[in-house]
Amino acid sequence: MSERLNLVHSLNDLRDFIHSQLCQKENLVPDQFCMRETGLVVRGRNCGLQFSLRGPRSIRLGAIWAADQNMLYFYDTRGQRYMKVRLKQRIFVE
Repeated sequence: MSERLNLVHSLNDLRDFIHSQLCQKENLVPDQFCMRETGLVVRGRNCGLQFSLRGPRSIRLGAIWAADQNMLYFYDTRGQRYMKVRLKQRIFVE
């Protein structure tokens, strides 16, 4: 995972990394399941992104990217956090 984390330099890289990690958690084929993305705003300022992936059998996985802390939080199907990762490079969102 740390090798892939080093390759995250842009927002698209971040999306690809999160999608692959969520699919890997439940052994899902990445090409068969798409991920949704929602912007997180506090006081009119973009502060991160929320990602969700729905799989078969009511599987729902999620991740949150906290831009100010440059952290990723991954959540399993029960809504419990199972992984926390600090990104090595800061990513900027307009």
